[in-house]
Amino acid sequence: MVLPLHDNLSRLEEMRRESIQGGGDDRIAAQHQRGKLTARERIDLLLDAGSFEEFDTLKTGRGGSLGEDDHHYPGDGVVTGHGTIDGREVFVFSQDFTVIGGSLGEAHSQKISKVMDHAVRVGSPIIGLNDSGGARIQEGVDALAAYGEIFHRNVEASGVVPQISCIMGPCAGGAVYSPAMTDFTFMVENSSNMFVTGPNVVKTVIHQDITAEELGGAQVHGAVSGVAHFVIPNDILCLREVRRLINFLPSNNRQKSPFLDLRDPPERTDPALDYLIPPNPNQTYDMNILIYSILDGAEFLEIQANYARNIICGFGRMGGQTIGLVANQPAVLAGVLDSNASTKAARFVRFCDTFNIPLICLVDVPGFMPGPEQEHGGIIRHGAKLLYAFIEATVPRITVIVRKAYGGAYLVMNSKHIHCDINYAWPTAEIAVLGPRGAVEVIYRKEIKESKNPDATMAEKMEHYRKAFVNPFLAAKRGYIDDVIFPRDTRHRLIRTLQFLESKKTHRPDRKHGNIPL
Repeated sequence: MVLPLHDNLSRLEEMRRESIQGGGDDRIAAQHQRGKLTARERIDLLLDAGSFEEFDTLKTGRGGSLGEDDHHYPGDGVVTGHGTIDGREVFVFSQDFTVIGGSLGEAHSQKISKVMDHAVRVGSPIIGLNDSGGARIQEGVDALAAYGEIFHRNVEASGVVPQISCIMGPCAGGAVYSPAMTDFTFMVENSSNMFVTGPNVVKTVIHQDITAEELGGAQVHGAVSGVAHFVIPNDILCLREVRRLINFLPSNNRQKSPFLDLRDPPERTDPALDYLIPPNPNQTYDMNILIYSILDGAEFLEIQANYARNIICGFGRMGGQTIGLVANQPAVLAGVLDSNASTKAARFVRFCDTFNIPLICLVDVPGFMPGPEQEHGGIIRHGAKLLYAFIEATVPRITVIVRKAYGGAYLVMNSKHIHCDINYAWPTAEIAVLGPRGAVEVIYRKEIKESKNPDATMAEKMEHYRKAFVNPFLAAKRGYIDDVIFPRDTRHRLIRTLQFLESKKTHRPDRKHGNIPL
């Protein structure tokens, strides 16, 4: 029997009301008591007001065979759809922890897969708000198959549209691999965690007591493992930072990033930069001073700020154009390259290249980190990742050598010899195979050993080596430096260079893909 029209309207209103209510008032209150927003509240904060259009509001799972909870929830524990951020279209899914713990089943996965497919088809970013207890056990192998469908789409979307994950609650087991394959991962302090095996498994297998926060909390992944690119104090600030990140990025790999004129004159100079480098080559300084000086409006969005702090990666604007910036940080470990720094920078470089974001490299690197720990940990392989990433990149690549640029690390940091487009140097640049002490100890070892005053001889030879080799002028004479510039003019020179490189075209050999040293 066909129900009268008004009965169907009433039924639709009731089903939508039930879907919006999620797990009910008590579970919503419990979510708030944990300091967490609900799935729909998060979407409302993330997207422009009134822009959200929902898909599959009434989609319901088939249920499991355990018979413990026969209630089927419309929406199946995830809210999916599309909306805008500052007027630009994005697709989003937000897991609802109030519904069966946000667990992922077949229908739940199908909803996520649908918005991911739409995102790739129309060329818009995909943002996932993760808050889930993991696979829905009562759906058995269907739940595992559901994860596989999402993983497949993560790989298909990689390099096509930006993918962003926000971990705003638990994320364990197989669920962690989807965020790990996305471009950027946000974590919220004190309410989110990620691990392949949880504290109970750890205690059973290796007999170690550890909390979820200690095992896979936001601070752990932000500073130790490097899994999290951003660690944010709460849900509200997390969603605000996602909006900020989206504003630096293009919608897909066929577009350029949005142009934003901050009314910062391109010809602006900063005379203070002429005095940034200390007279003593062993004295440190903060590379952030240079970064904030040259960027439009002193606005910089740093990626993985607490991980591998000896290298800085992030987004800024120059002349209104988004740029990806990679810089050694002499204030941390003297700016040396180690395994973590190399991997961090390599992945960032590859992202920028994928999405047509020009790269600017600020160099002050004394070399690679020495020692058996680094060698045994594969620093050769990790350093090669960064070398590979820079050489593979076809976007405009500009380098400024600020101070030290020694040995293999000089080559790896986007040097002219690996075909960066333009390579500038400050007058304070030190470009050489080795630093003065290391070089003198090798070249003049016998003379120093036989000297009556080894220290004086060492100092004399170091000064001679410094004047002869440790400066940018020899490299400039050979054409390895395009120009030695005044530090105060760095911003203007970089913006003009970006402008003429805007139409750069590069042709690569025909191949399926290279084999990066992972």
